[in-house]
Amino acid sequence: MKMARPEKERNATVQQRTAPQKVLVIACGMIAREVLAVRDRLGFDHIELTCLPAEYHYYPDRIAPAMDKAITQARADGYRHVFVGYADCGTGGLLDGVCEKHGVERIAGPHCFAFYQGLDAFAATAEDDMMSFYMTDFLCRQFDAFFLKPLGLDRHPELIEDFFGNYEKLIYLAQTDDPALDSVAEGAARLLGLAYEKRRTGYGDLTTALDQAARGKP
Repeated sequence: MKMARPEKERNATVQQRTAPQKVLVIACGMIAREVLAVRDRLGFDHIELTCLPAEYHYYPDRIAPAMDKAITQARADGYRHVFVGYADCGTGGLLDGVCEKHGVERIAGPHCFAFYQGLDAFAATAEDDMMSFYMTDFLCRQFDAFFLKPLGLDRHPELIEDFFGNYEKLIYLAQTDDPALDSVAEGAARLLGLAYEKRRTGYGDLTTALDQAARGKP
């Protein structure tokens, strides 16, 4: 005679079947805070995050091989569902090759400046923004570490013209409303001798991308 399983055991089995499977997002360190903010806003506790170094923003040739290794490790660690938290980001299609190799998806678009605005909005203003320098919340927080010190502008302000002379405007793509970050962006525009514009983008297409990834939709 087959004995019925205890109710507690049956309930645990049902929960295992209905609970969403973990999704590992392997993202650029520049959008780590934003990925977590979107995850928490959507209530997707099954999304986990790991990041490649933010400095790869300056070395896009490192992104694809590093992502290849990261996905391989994630598979070895037992993650069935992996999502790439990058757009193309200057890899010239090499990141797409890695995604295809592992059967994973990435955020659509050329870079974070596009998906924060939304790809349609980015395309609509791309020509007018051709001579614009973009900043995001992350780049405001890291302005000294990412621009002033590496480029030597804190020691040699005369280099500003060499690095930024071809730009006409600084556009701050704001993910949040933070007066401190506004102040940094405005100060950066003055320092670089550029006109200033703020666009309150929020998280743009990042929200849609993570929502689809969490639900297992392409």
